Amino acid sequence: MKLTSELLKKIIEEEVAKFGDMKDVEDVKAEEVDADEHGSDKALEKKIDYIKALKIEETRLRNRLKKIVETRARVLHSI
Repeated sequence: MKLTSELLKKIIEEEVAKFGDMKDVEDVKAEEVDADEHGSDKALEKKIDYIKALKIEETRLRNRLKKIVETRARVLHSI
């Protein structure tokens, strides 16, 4: 099937029809807010703090696992 300009226009019209009624940009009410009021910095700080806490927990668990592996090796060696 060859893609002609008429076929392309028809495809575009079909796709646009699927969107339904579209509103004009002027009709949409949008509230303007300063960037410092979004609070994204606080969310970012929380995520960074959470990552730090996870790293501390990971280090603690790795040390505990290391002790468990050493103890297991000693017990297996004594058998």
